[in-house]
Amino acid sequence: MGTDASSAKGDIPDRSSREWCDEALTRLDAGRPESALDAARRAADLDPGAEWAYRLISLAHERLGRDADAVPPAERAVELARGSWPARLRLAAILRRMPGRWQEAVEHATLAKKFAPEVPEPDVMLGDLALLRGDHGGAERAYRAALAADPGHPQARVNLGLSLLRWDRPRPHHDPAWPVDPRDTGRARRALEVWSRQSRLLVAAATVAIAVAALFLDWGTRAQLGGFAVLVLLAPLTVRQARRVGVWSYVPAMFGRDPWLGASVVSAGVSVLAFAAWLLLGAMPALPAAFDPVWAGLAGIVVLTWPALAAVRALAEAWRGRPLLALAQSAMAGPDRTARRNVGVTLWIVLGRTWSVLVPLVGGALAVEPRAAVVAVAVPYLMVRGYLRARHRDDRWLLAATGLVVLSAAACAAGGLLGSEWAWRIGLGALAAAMIVFVARALRAWWRGGPGPWRSSLIMCDLPMGAAPSVALPPEVRQTFSYARSIVLSYGDDLGPRVVGAAASVTSTGELRLIAETEAWEAIEADPRVAVFAADPLQRRFWVEVRGIALPDSDVLRVTPKQVLVGEFPGRHQRR
Repeated sequence: MGTDASSAKGDIPDRSSREWCDEALTRLDAGRPESALDAARRAADLDPGAEWAYRLISLAHERLGRDADAVPPAERAVELARGSWPARLRLAAILRRMPGRWQEAVEHATLAKKFAPEVPEPDVMLGDLALLRGDHGGAERAYRAALAADPGHPQARVNLGLSLLRWDRPRPHHDPAWPVDPRDTGRARRALEVWSRQSRLLVAAATVAIAVAALFLDWGTRAQLGGFAVLVLLAPLTVRQARRVGVWSYVPAMFGRDPWLGASVVSAGVSVLAFAAWLLLGAMPALPAAFDPVWAGLAGIVVLTWPALAAVRALAEAWRGRPLLALAQSAMAGPDRTARRNVGVTLWIVLGRTWSVLVPLVGGALAVEPRAAVVAVAVPYLMVRGYLRARHRDDRWLLAATGLVVLSAAACAAGGLLGSEWAWRIGLGALAAAMIVFVARALRAWWRGGPGPWRSSLIMCDLPMGAAPSVALPPEVRQTFSYARSIVLSYGDDLGPRVVGAAASVTSTGELRLIAETEAWEAIEADPRVAVFAADPLQRRFWVEVRGIALPDSDVLRVTPKQVLVGEFPGRHQRR
């Protein structure tokens, strides 16, 4: 960084503001945000009206993890060029990280799409905003619109795959549109999870210990007293975690957004109540034999609720979304690292679905009709097809588990068709071995802290937004609009394109200021895309067309350029 700073100081007289912006963007692409921030600040110092420089300052702050510092320069860029779609995207990208400003982010992204419907980035941003809020249908529509404009856009491909998988955002309990800080709801969620985990673990362990002491050691009375002591211990634990929740008014909505969190808390409450009822029934001196099933059932609820809920959740997550379609989208994203990671996780999800179908199919065939197991040979077809199409060779554990599931299906089908006991043994053994490989792969990922074979390892593709260069007006274009005798404004309304006369001036920031007829204002508010024409006022040898976005500001129209065209008139100078 020291080398960049020293060389930068020597280059100040020789570099313009746009050249410093180019340098800042190069440094950002090279992964040097601190150095890029220095270059972008130099660009802003040289030209305070350069909105591109402020966008790059905001992006550098975001890369450095300084989200609060990234907001003011992004807002400054929008002030300087209200019709700039990259500036609107930059501001939307950083506002989505600010508590209570989610709706503003949506509004700026919507304006960016209105200003530039021909580019994919506004639709990608709208898709990201919907995906992070859990609106998978809206996200899918936005990403498909982006891909219609640019079929090769990697972020749209990867995140479309997540929307098809019905991906859970990093904070599924939190609505980004809530005005509350996500850290507050995060603390509330942790407190609720800790309470439910501690409660279930305590009552389950106490139930097993009391049952063992009463049945094998004949310590029934003392064991029951220990159980009541556990209930007393739960009271301070509950009060302690309840104080940490803080935002109780948001808890019902948190349960609605994250049903598994609600199920965990409710199951913990049910376990505590079942444990208390189990102790009370056990304390009665003489119970009729008819109460034995009730007593055993209450103990089963206390001990088995947690593993049963975990199994149901694992099965539900395996069957959530459309992983094969998601796999196709992620595979089309090319060599992107996020795409490759999501491909691997999606293949594990497909493998889990296949395994969950084979287990009841094989078990049912063994119990009812062994020859029905021949159907098992067709079960892995979609899994193998997806694996071959994805061409994912990065995870050998996945390859081994896939091969074991295929072997299990073939062996069980052969055992049912031929009545071979050894084929059945091989099939069932391969099915169990596939589960062992999954568990080993999961433990390895947990130990190393890397992505595991589970849904929570899926991540969004989040490329930088709003770094595109601004459109500059060359000196001859500025001179033309400053001295031209006639300016023509072209816009569209319900009756088609219209052309009116206007007076124009050029600001130091590169915007056009127009004074136009009143009839143009309403049409421009509906569709702000305009074109402004002028001719060379001195020799009339060339004409200038500026296509841009016009927005009303007091009694003038501010036009932010999107494209500048310069052409020559036919004349004698062309016949020489």
